Amino acid sequence: MKLKYCIISSFIVLGGLCSCADVLDTAPDGRLSMKDIFADPTKVGAFLNTCYNHLPRKGYFYWGWDPAPVSLSDDAWTSGDGGSGVAPKVYRGQVSASDHPVRDAWLDDSQKNTWCTNNYWARYWQQIRLCTQFIENIDDAAVNSEIDRDRFRAEAHVLRAYFYSELVKWFGKVPVVRESIAFDADFSGMRRESVYDVVKFIEEDCDAAIYSDNLPWRITTASEGLRMTKAVAWAIKSKMMLFAASPLFNEGMNHWEEAYIVNRDAVNALKNNGYELFKECTNPTTYGTGKAAAFRQLFNTAADYVAEPRDKETIWQHVGHTCFVWHIGYIGSKGMNGIDGTYACGACPTQELVDAFNTLDGEPVLNLENPYNDEKHLLPNYNSRNTQYNPDDPFANRDPRMEETLMHNGSTFVWSGETKTVQTYKGGYNEINLNPGQVYNTRTGYYHCKFVQPGACKQNGIQTPAWKFFRLAEIILDYAEAAAEAGHLTDAKDAVDEIRARVGMPKLPAGLSQKEMILRVRNERQVELAWEECRYFDLRRWQQPDGDLSESCQWLTGMEPIKQSDGTFKYERYSISQNPRGGCETRDLLLPVPVVEAARLEAVTGESWQNPGW
Repeated sequence: MKLKYCIISSFIVLGGLCSCADVLDTAPDGRLSMKDIFADPTKVGAFLNTCYNHLPRKGYFYWGWDPAPVSLSDDAWTSGDGGSGVAPKVYRGQVSASDHPVRDAWLDDSQKNTWCTNNYWARYWQQIRLCTQFIENIDDAAVNSEIDRDRFRAEAHVLRAYFYSELVKWFGKVPVVRESIAFDADFSGMRRESVYDVVKFIEEDCDAAIYSDNLPWRITTASEGLRMTKAVAWAIKSKMMLFAASPLFNEGMNHWEEAYIVNRDAVNALKNNGYELFKECTNPTTYGTGKAAAFRQLFNTAADYVAEPRDKETIWQHVGHTCFVWHIGYIGSKGMNGIDGTYACGACPTQELVDAFNTLDGEPVLNLENPYNDEKHLLPNYNSRNTQYNPDDPFANRDPRMEETLMHNGSTFVWSGETKTVQTYKGGYNEINLNPGQVYNTRTGYYHCKFVQPGACKQNGIQTPAWKFFRLAEIILDYAEAAAEAGHLTDAKDAVDEIRARVGMPKLPAGLSQKEMILRVRNERQVELAWEECRYFDLRRWQQPDGDLSESCQWLTGMEPIKQSDGTFKYERYSISQNPRGGCETRDLLLPVPVVEAARLEAVTGESWQNPGW
């Protein structure tokens, strides 16, 4: 059933879409009938514009300028965890179905509708409704050309698929709504569908876009930077099939072969249409000439929208929302040696993340199946085949991506043109501080650097580019996982080897068993995709529905350098907190449906709409 009337706000999509004035002008405020809207090409474009509303900014655009999904995985711990940010509240168990900081947090009431990522359930359903209304009306709409009609329709399908994918990732099972529904409709027959069925609907939307004759593979004009492409459709389609096959969502069904085929086809389609890994650093003055220089540059340089881009790896990037990560997620300034203008170190890498980086011979440091011999991760279970790791010199001979992801005692960085050395030992400028009320010093012995351009500081104000939603390396690793789980071990190995080759890491050894291959793929995902919000969802979807995060996230560790009289260091692992971290129960595998919505829907359908444990 279609609504006769709708209200269109004067929302303007920041960046590319709103600047494309001749194509997608913003509709005027006011009450307009659908007939009026779709009889005017300008209003048609404006309606599509509203479908781009509420795209999450991700990264550091969570309450408190904290990368919350990163801080709620085993990759990081947020300093200042005595505060009221998203992660600290979860750490303390201050969450409920009626008030969950990940789902609902914003800075204050004045910012509910501005920058902050929040209220996923309501916002994403709102966008799905808009996309559905657009799809229902575009066939008979007045447009400037049939090319516009076809492209606009395809864009709406991809956008609907994206918003559905976000709902599935955060909430799991949701209804499949194929038609717009009146606000006064009878909802008694509405049901939450299995994740697999929702993903098949997402696949339908993606296929509708992929088969469009007029949706491009790549955006080549900066003013259109946010717009949908076939590449985005493939990225969503393949990733969500991976989710549907995962233990948390598969309901006991084996979908791995299907996930393998979809992800294989996605990688091939992307590569056949100009997407490739970014392998050559084009700015060695800033990023150096190390093996992982291109890797670091990728995250700190915005995608270029030209026919032959420098960066052919990025599939979809947000526009306009740069961030001063050097100020809130790098090195805190208090007590620093000539460092000023920064505020907080924010989320700091854990020892668990550091342990994930292999040594240069390609061997894991720890036994991947059983990495620790105790509940609190203080007793590492070293990989017996590793001959390069030295606990007294733990940062030597490591995967070069480690130095481009995090800083440790002895790392160097440039501030205001001066090279400085990180000092996390007691009495050092960057010493560890376990006081939950302070935000300047690391709680873990490490600092983040992946999303900070080398040399960025207050004096030059260099910003981190907007969030990259999808990149080819992630899709390749999705394919590797599906291949490993489906038993296509050679394909899985080749995919992982391709990622490792970019930074000069050795290929995986031949002859790995399926179990060993799955562990190596998961390890590679943690290393390559650190700080990209993937680990949060990986740890959850790998669990059975009755599983939890107690082994991975409940007890996390740091590394303290103990300075010796001769100037050398010994290193000791320690527990970041004396209390187990919250957010690790079975219920925490998914966010709760807002309690009012769950109660209302249960009242009209007779079925529970709340996720388990909430």
